[in-house]
Amino acid sequence: MTHTRTRLTLTLTTATLLVTANLYGAMAAHADTGPSEPPGTEPSPSAPVKVDPNDPDLKLPEGATLAAPKVLDIKSVVEDQGGEERREDTNTDVTFALQAEVLFAKDSAKLSDQARARIDGIAQEIKKQHATQVRVFGFTDNLGTHEHGVVLSKQRANAVQDVLSQELNDPDITFDVRGYAEQYPIADNATEDGRKKNRRVEVTFPRTQS
Repeated sequence: MTHTRTRLTLTLTTATLLVTANLYGAMAAHADTGPSEPPGTEPSPSAPVKVDPNDPDLKLPEGATLAAPKVLDIKSVVEDQGGEERREDTNTDVTFALQAEVLFAKDSAKLSDQARARIDGIAQEIKKQHATQVRVFGFTDNLGTHEHGVVLSKQRANAVQDVLSQELNDPDITFDVRGYAEQYPIADNATEDGRKKNRRVEVTFPRTQS
């Protein structure tokens, strides 16, 4: 028996990518396997471009319907060779993620000697973007108790925020500081390499410069 797979390609004259095809009965549903995102960091849920489901040029397999449109941010990720620092740029935000080993000793919230230089680089980018709202989120791996992870990740986020506040010295900047413990991993906690990436502090602020 021969099956025919129908492909649909829509070309849009905008920088926004729309997920338009939801083929009920024609395709199996797939779970989102991308990295999880802390609250307040999700892309916009609405799409600025409307797609007419009755457009004669829009051809769907029989029985298929259009799902609600969804905006996917254009994302650029740059990571240094050792993976110690990662910069992520989207349409709206800049996020720096620093591995905990770069900033702290094991199970400690005391900043290391080289940590200030790393944080100062982030402060300079915040100044460049003229950001007035900065999120500082701490994360751990899944080893140890959740309660200990919450305390440690929040203490580490506070330590980074303290240095940023000193470097920026701007009363107009508002900080949102949180500790999420092992929640929202960006890598597999089943391996030490993955746990190392998950032990991190992220600094996020609005992108205002191109």
